[in-house]
Amino acid sequence: MKFLFIIQGEGRGHLTQAMTLEKMLLSKGHEVVAMLVGKSPARQLPDFFRKGVSAPIHQFQSVNFQPSAENRTANMLKSVAYNIVTFPQYFKSVTFIRDAINSSGADVVVNFYELLTGIAYLNFRISVPNISIGHQYLFLHEGFDLSSSGIPGTDGLLLFTKLTAVGACKRLALSFKDMPDDDKHRIRVVPPLLRKEVLDLKPSKGNYIHGYMLNAGFSEDVLEWHKAHPDVELRFFWDKWTEPPVRKIDDKLSFYLLDDKKFLHQMAGCMAYASTAGFESVCEAAYLGKPVLMVPSHVEQKCNAYDAARCGIGIPAEAFDLSALLDFAGTFEPVAEFPEWARSSLSVIYDELTNP
Repeated sequence: MKFLFIIQGEGRGHLTQAMTLEKMLLSKGHEVVAMLVGKSPARQLPDFFRKGVSAPIHQFQSVNFQPSAENRTANMLKSVAYNIVTFPQYFKSVTFIRDAINSSGADVVVNFYELLTGIAYLNFRISVPNISIGHQYLFLHEGFDLSSSGIPGTDGLLLFTKLTAVGACKRLALSFKDMPDDDKHRIRVVPPLLRKEVLDLKPSKGNYIHGYMLNAGFSEDVLEWHKAHPDVELRFFWDKWTEPPVRKIDDKLSFYLLDDKKFLHQMAGCMAYASTAGFESVCEAAYLGKPVLMVPSHVEQKCNAYDAARCGIGIPAEAFDLSALLDFAGTFEPVAEFPEWARSSLSVIYDELTNP
């Protein structure tokens, strides 16, 4: 079978999921004919992805969030205004996606939460089956009561999520734990997509806190905490491409430009992990048995943090309060069922992809 991947390029998670699925499909004798990746002026496609996939990569202008002035959270007013102004470019992207699908010879489109894929299926007759995959589809599950979370803005998130999956024959909802399928909404609950590199890691408990921040403005929190706790070693990764590969503040605090191999190596040896609540890295930490502090920067990440907290994986916070993480680490017990659930992912998802 031939597959075409369409990937929302914001953040690290969708990219690593696509890398994992491509390797699995290639190992089974299938082909990924191309990867279409959404782009924005604020982000660069990381080298680990460019070098880590076999299929040709084609980028298109996609809808994205604009950061606040402090580069901590998404500025929703600014984001709406920006995306309205750039709407004509998105129409070009939608026609590009349609033409790429129709000319690819693909048997199946795999959509990694890209909104413009849903818009393309909504506006054009596209006969190629579309399977949408992402943690966000769990929020549409009849057994997942997001309304009880108290998180503002979830109605907009749910609408956005539905639009990404317009025309999808099924929605694969990546989940921290097993749940029954929701046939009414064409949702199949599947394990998280962790790469072989993660599954092969041997965790150890070091004496440092590992971290990742999607928005570099959160570094101010880390610097302030470090001033008050100078003896605790901190190793944080960020997407601040104007910085060198390593910005060493002192012997106990360093900021690293995102490098996937280094990131996983540091994850395996840390005593605890702090992040902006991206689903992928929280799953990696859970697989390795690490306590997690989650500091969401927008509504989607708040929902990720809510789900992870209810599953016993980590705790949410408004800022990078690493003291709260150390307190949590003192009583944390890893979720015993999670590693086996995660290891079943490739076989479960392979069956879903090859039987659209």
